[in-house]
Amino acid sequence: MGTLEDLGWDEGWRAAWEGLPDRAANVPARVVSVHRDAFVVGTAEGERTAELSGRMRHRADDEAERPAVGDWVAARVPAGEGAAMLQAVLPRRTHLARKVPGAVTAVQVVAANVDVVWIVAGLDGDYNPRRLERALVLAWEGGAQPAIVLNKADLLAPEELAARVRATEDVAPGVRVLAVSASMGEGLDLLTESLGPGRTAALIGSSGVGKSTLVNRLLGAERQPTAAVRSHDSRGRHTTTRRELLRLPGGALLVDTPGLRELQLWAAPDALDGAFADVDALAASCRFADCAHSGEPGCAVVAASEDGTLGPGRLESYRKLQRELRHLALRQDERGQREEKLRWRAIHKAARKHRPRE
Repeated sequence: MGTLEDLGWDEGWRAAWEGLPDRAANVPARVVSVHRDAFVVGTAEGERTAELSGRMRHRADDEAERPAVGDWVAARVPAGEGAAMLQAVLPRRTHLARKVPGAVTAVQVVAANVDVVWIVAGLDGDYNPRRLERALVLAWEGGAQPAIVLNKADLLAPEELAARVRATEDVAPGVRVLAVSASMGEGLDLLTESLGPGRTAALIGSSGVGKSTLVNRLLGAERQPTAAVRSHDSRGRHTTTRRELLRLPGGALLVDTPGLRELQLWAAPDALDGAFADVDALAASCRFADCAHSGEPGCAVVAASEDGTLGPGRLESYRKLQRELRHLALRQDERGQREEKLRWRAIHKAARKHRPRE
């Protein structure tokens, strides 16, 4: 990658940079790839390996503060071949974040500062509308514009494909749905036409949906390894092992991510409005303003679900995700209380240690 503008730098980022202290000792850089504690960043002088400074390492104990692919950072670049030291992260415009897999209540930022999120699903045994809804919540919550990419369109007859597109539009109101075939190279212009130089898209989806094949087609080169999916469930194994920012031939940027086996949400309880715009619109006609759509009299959402106006499974999925987000909020509150207790315990311990002897 060449200039900062090739990496997506613009006047908005320049203004954010001017607000950083100690910027004279650093240069702006964009995080190109992350692998555990190792980073590659793009600068005006080219790519450099990078590490977290001591101050950043301390702050990065909180995963939300940790630099992610797509972040703009302040980097101290030494002369010669040494690793750059990351000093600060510029405020993010958008983010793509999920709860870390497992029981731990913590966030993982998958990508930052993306304009478009391409949610990829395979038109084979992988297709799952409920998984698409979860990915849409993730995209809307982070502020990026989602689009659904139905890959492997060559597997379906035209009438089957049209029906699947319509069914997908029902679970993604207001979201563009694109049917493509990465293996055949068909429909890819539908993706690139919405991107211009400096704009960033992110690809997310489970293993086996064909993301690596799609990336290779968009790059015009066999950059990412690919593998066949299992015949009995159309699932694949990870061929992409790290998150990486790639530059497409037309000047746009693409964040490729490993397949997401688990997509636990990290969002506020009211974050479902974007992904469930149809439910939100119906709710305006409920008798009670605080209707929970769980049996209250005069509930327009329940009525629409019963008469078929609302798509099948939508209300049940809405309720399930709402319960999940409420549970997450409780877990976050408990975690915050524990951390506050630990902080005050450390303060009191330090005060006792330094108390003057009488």
